[in-house]
Amino acid sequence: MTSQSSRFVGSIPEHYDSGLGPHIFTDYAADIARRAADYKPSSVLELAAGTGIVTRKLRNLLPVGTTLLATDLSPPMLEQAKKKFAEDENVRFEVVDASSLPYDPPLFDVVVCQFGVMFFPDKLKSYSEVLRVLKPGGHYLFNVWDCWAANPFAEIVYETIAEVFPDDPPGFYRVPFGYHDIDAINASLREAGFTSITAKTLPLRSRILSAELLARGIVFGSPLYEEIVSRNGDLVAIHSRVQKVLESQFGNEMPIQAIVFGAESSP
Repeated sequence: MTSQSSRFVGSIPEHYDSGLGPHIFTDYAADIARRAADYKPSSVLELAAGTGIVTRKLRNLLPVGTTLLATDLSPPMLEQAKKKFAEDENVRFEVVDASSLPYDPPLFDVVVCQFGVMFFPDKLKSYSEVLRVLKPGGHYLFNVWDCWAANPFAEIVYETIAEVFPDDPPGFYRVPFGYHDIDAINASLREAGFTSITAKTLPLRSRILSAELLARGIVFGSPLYEEIVSRNGDLVAIHSRVQKVLESQFGNEMPIQAIVFGAESSP
């Protein structure tokens, strides 16, 4: 699968984990992990596990005997994730294409995916693959970012960096915030064969622990880094610009908003 998710390479995972993790991912990870644990599953598959932010929350909440398989398309992201776990914690890691799962059905009670679906080139195929590996009556939980208006930091970051490259602005930040039409997503889930579909908008206030660290995660912790480098941009100067605009626009906290979806396989 050729996708934006496969571009999380090099030093990107470390900056993603330390800069973006505590500011925009951790609270939503706690939410989706709690939802998964409430089903009391015996087997859980995580897609687009990244650096293991949700994986760590899941392992903390699930019974020791629950099998947990964390997958991602990017080996460097999974290597960063592995650092969060001891060898005896009953977590497996595998490099997997979410649109072509290498598992024979049905294996899993719950499948979880945090902020990953937006990057899948064939979203309908990914939904069908999840349904294929879920046990009857199993559950799929995933979240996506809502629009820029509900996540103003993302639009501000895009505009700030676009000012540096007015003729060819980096486009990465349009991807994670461009898949949020609830009706369209529900329709795709129904087409794939899911039932009992739910969607809940979940707004949060994110405390900005460090604007410098958040800006570092934004500039150095995503494929935006590669886009800046390919345009011969000054990474240090751009990081400073992003930090300053975050400080001036938000101060100590900022609004963020996701949409949490739940869907079931037929009993």
